[in-house]
Amino acid sequence: MKIAELDTPALLIDKKIMVENVKSIQQYANQQGIGLRPHTKTHKMPALAKMQEQLGAKGITVAKTGEAEVMAEYGLRDIFIANEVVGEAKLKRIRKLAETIQISFGIDHPDQVKQIELVFAGAEKPAQVLIEIEVGEKRSGIIEEDDFRKLLETVAASENIAFKGIFSHDGHTYKAGNTAACKQLYLDATERTLHFAGIAEEMGAKPEVVSIGSTPPVMLQFDIPKGVTEIRPGTYIFMDASQANVIGTFDRCAASVLATVISKPTRERVILDVGAKGITAQTRNEGITKTNGLGRVKGSDNVFIDGVFDEHAIIYDESFSKQINIGDKVEIIPNHICPVTNLHEKAYVVSDSEIAEVLPVACRGKLQ
Repeated sequence: MKIAELDTPALLIDKKIMVENVKSIQQYANQQGIGLRPHTKTHKMPALAKMQEQLGAKGITVAKTGEAEVMAEYGLRDIFIANEVVGEAKLKRIRKLAETIQISFGIDHPDQVKQIELVFAGAEKPAQVLIEIEVGEKRSGIIEEDDFRKLLETVAASENIAFKGIFSHDGHTYKAGNTAACKQLYLDATERTLHFAGIAEEMGAKPEVVSIGSTPPVMLQFDIPKGVTEIRPGTYIFMDASQANVIGTFDRCAASVLATVISKPTRERVILDVGAKGITAQTRNEGITKTNGLGRVKGSDNVFIDGVFDEHAIIYDESFSKQINIGDKVEIIPNHICPVTNLHEKAYVVSDSEIAEVLPVACRGKLQ
């Protein structure tokens, strides 16, 4: 089957570009002498996680317990949940997973430790935890040194929990004004992470893992300071319009959404059969990842989606309208690929304009 024969909307993946992206960042990690543990929330597909491991990744990262369960079911055996896991129900599921795979997850408060201690009582293996450090994104994670020391002490006093390391996410680099500012934010975040790793070592709990991650610094291939053991980028496998802006080219965008022109109500208005439920309404509003519109028409000279309804995309471009007819198909490069993948049941892997493989988005909707 060729692309033109597909019904729409459809999530497409250019196989050649995707593999080149994976190999490129794996080579970067190898040259830096650190492990690559890709965040699979971007693609949510076990087949692609296995491909990343086959090409050198040391394991995978997920965001949710449900994603970990699906990945384990498909044979992935080294998984880190880069999130705080709270609640007896989820912790019991992690305990079950720990019976057959290597699984670790995040904490940032002593109250979480109390829950974990109770659920893992009597388990064959202790819970493997990493403490999250807040490095500027203003999300979850430890901020004060005293809180970090208290948390480490609480973990050390527990019987059913093992301290594996620390992790951070420098997501605020997405909003950096330029490459130099991005590098400084990245270096500051990494220095802060390593500072807390040093505190842990001083307390007799040297981290086995010091894990950092976000895509812009990786795409810009900044040097990784000594002491970091792994990186966790996710978007690099597919890229998207915002990440393309970081490196100044759309040539590495492997994922797109195929859509059909279904209406041309005016000379300049073009309507596609995909809307917020297929490409989202997300954009990036500042910094090096800033995007125009709600998605870019692939191969065009700055033609963007101007607005979306649930099932419609609206483009206002008279020149573009003259070039296409109702029934024509176009590819849209999303602003943020991660939530877009989660909207599709399957992905079509494309090679030389033909469908080489159809992959289920097996972790789709696994939010718990």
